[in-house]
Amino acid sequence: MVRQQTPGGAGPRADPSRRCRRERLRSTAAVFTSLTALAATSLVAGPAVAARGDGPCVLTRTAAHHSLGLDTWNPAYPRPLHTLNAVMIFLAFPDSVPTTSPDELAADYFPGTSDFFRRASYGKFALRAHPQRDWVEMPQDSTAYGIERDWDAGRRSAYLRDAVAAADGQVDFTHYDIVYLVADPDAPGVDSDATKVVNFDKPLHADGRDIKRIVTVFEQHPPDRNVLAHETGHVFDLPDLYHRPVDGKGDWDTYVGDWDVMGSQFGLAPELFGWHKWKLGWLDRRQVACVEEAGPTRLTLEPLAAEHPRGATGGTRLAVVRTGKGGVLAVEARSGAGNDESLCTEGVLIYRVRNGAASGGGPIEVVDAHPETDACWDRSVYPPLADAPVAEGETFTVPGEGTRVEVAERTRSGAWTVRITPGV
Repeated sequence: MVRQQTPGGAGPRADPSRRCRRERLRSTAAVFTSLTALAATSLVAGPAVAARGDGPCVLTRTAAHHSLGLDTWNPAYPRPLHTLNAVMIFLAFPDSVPTTSPDELAADYFPGTSDFFRRASYGKFALRAHPQRDWVEMPQDSTAYGIERDWDAGRRSAYLRDAVAAADGQVDFTHYDIVYLVADPDAPGVDSDATKVVNFDKPLHADGRDIKRIVTVFEQHPPDRNVLAHETGHVFDLPDLYHRPVDGKGDWDTYVGDWDVMGSQFGLAPELFGWHKWKLGWLDRRQVACVEEAGPTRLTLEPLAAEHPRGATGGTRLAVVRTGKGGVLAVEARSGAGNDESLCTEGVLIYRVRNGAASGGGPIEVVDAHPETDACWDRSVYPPLADAPVAEGETFTVPGEGTRVEVAERTRSGAWTVRITPGV
């Protein structure tokens, strides 16, 4: 019945402050780095073509799980535009008496998760939660389901089937687009590492409606920060951006560090990447600049996380340089506002996007503009990337592609003036 779960769920559970004590990493990419002062007067205006659904900077969607191609939307997933309704069902077990109430658990996630998506979407999407007020009693003890991160498919299927059947008498599933199943966090068989999204090969049925996926929540009380925003991102066809070590040892956050909630729920800058926002429909073609010409292109990038866009379109939020059939370089400005209010370093962030890489396989990788330094060792999930952005007055040449990004200055409104020269 169950086809797949989003690989790795919400990522590692280690306290990020403890990760910051490991040996400092250094990159050999330093030989490609050029950080020089840049005078604002040196910028020369160049062409910037607004990207379209079929434009040269658009990657096609592939068969990869949660592919970051965005020429078409995968209709198997709800698209987060306007309003989606989510039911939150609280599950109790015969072997445990809950010590928290459904109201207390609901407050762990809402309105915080709804606020995250309202800010990320610039008000274009509303996640409306409908927490149930009473516990739903499961037919078996919590220990009977073998709940764990890499869950046995048969036991997981039994858990989901029992939960939907038990809740069906109290919940009319026809009213909801998203289903959250929240287990009693104090039940002895509950493992917080099992929090994830489960997709079905053959949907479950309730109230005459197909249920194609369910978010299973096994968090402790209080839960990890932003964990439900991460899992809900999978419901909208967004991939895991962390790297899961094969042997379970090593660092999980080498791909994107703090820079997107799909990488780490602990991240200092959890705002969704501009590429994700374009895929979801929160950025339109007027806010994405496709840099096609061989010469330099001058742009003014509005901070990605600013909640109140300037003017009717909010200005340019994302610049894209095509690097091959299945890849692009994306460039965006990250400042301490909105979902990024706790970020470590402001500046212009560069990252690679690959449409053929599956969830967990590195579909996005942040380019480190300061490979010989790191930052925020007491807070960052991966300090070597905490200072990845190109800062005001710096120039950086992307290793391999040769694309040069120059950051001149910030405007009075907080936007970043940049010049992008694609590699030859």
